[in-house]
Amino acid sequence: MSDAKEPALEAHKWEFKARFRRHTFGWKSRPAITRVKQAVAEIKKVAKKDPVLAAEGAIAFLERVSPALEHVDGSSGSIGTAVGNAIGELVPIIANAPTDAKTRDGWLKRLFEAHQEDQIPYIERLADHWGELCASKEVASAWADELLGITRMALSPDPSQRGHFHGTSMCLSALFRAERHQEVVDLVSGDRIIWNYKEWAVKALAAMGKKGEALRYAESCRNPWASDLAIDRHCEGILLSAGMIDEAYTRYGLRANQAGTYLATFRAVAKKYPHKPASEVLTDLVKTTPGGEGKWFAAAKDAGLYEDALALASSTPCDPKTLSRAARDYAEKQPAFAVGAGLLSLYWLVQGYGYEITSVDVWNAYRATLAAGGRQGASADVKERIRKLVAAEGAGERFVTKVLGRELGL
Repeated sequence: MSDAKEPALEAHKWEFKARFRRHTFGWKSRPAITRVKQAVAEIKKVAKKDPVLAAEGAIAFLERVSPALEHVDGSSGSIGTAVGNAIGELVPIIANAPTDAKTRDGWLKRLFEAHQEDQIPYIERLADHWGELCASKEVASAWADELLGITRMALSPDPSQRGHFHGTSMCLSALFRAERHQEVVDLVSGDRIIWNYKEWAVKALAAMGKKGEALRYAESCRNPWASDLAIDRHCEGILLSAGMIDEAYTRYGLRANQAGTYLATFRAVAKKYPHKPASEVLTDLVKTTPGGEGKWFAAAKDAGLYEDALALASSTPCDPKTLSRAARDYAEKQPAFAVGAGLLSLYWLVQGYGYEITSVDVWNAYRATLAAGGRQGASADVKERIRKLVAAEGAGERFVTKVLGRELGL
């Protein structure tokens, strides 16, 4: 870094620094998540004008974040996810900052120390990006050499030497960035080595052009303690990089693209395999969850497969609120579908399904269904179908009947 730059770095006042002191946050995660996002936004804004200053800010944030969050309740995983997302956004800022070797070495030493002192740990994932943070093969190779001795001991088959070393993933990442691929494979060849380390061998074999061997290696790593999802994603990536798209879809595509919701999973698969008809993707995904067909209603609706959506929602329970919203949102553009969705919403409400259902939810479903029926000019017929549905409500609380009984003359 030039001398002209140093005063600017010293003079800049980062707002996030005052918010990230040791034990700043209490046990509630929401305020901490908000502050993490604000800090990242502040750093990214600076990066547009001064990438080196932004890298300094990113490093300062990563040094402060774990001590500040030590008292936050992380049981839900939300704060860990927020920090993980922050790392994903800040690593490229540090890696791509144009600076001299001495400054980068200082940055890496600071990050190494912060990672070593990480108690929770919140910035553990930083180790997987070490090669990228090194920014060059030469720097990565130097770091690999520095960490290699302890890493060999940590991965040793000899139980008297084997143990945890926080820099193991750093070493593997640096070796990979330095293109010392065979060393990566040799280093993790032992039987007692966890998948998190062995996946670097999968990457290394693929990088050497040994895609078939990489695929077999990844499959051989399956065990109760390895992530099947991570293995599936690596294997899918290998086949896709080899141009074997159909095989990638058939063997791994449906499993490797699992997301937080059924709709998000469908979208992920459909986006990655655009040559596959949406109906085929939906059918294949539905087969992976026997007994849970109704949960794919939103995915079918999103794809414009309205008849399929209603068939799925009628075969097994589907969230009444989701169906009610569909009835409301599609009353004008797809009134027949909207009526079907509304009737199914009321059907599953009558059957006792739904989470934290209130009278408002029942009225919403009823009104949305009637409105859609009105668009078809069939309000009376739709109301009669609703009346029959509600009249069939079984013994017990009969919640829907209590809400709509007077309206329907029951």
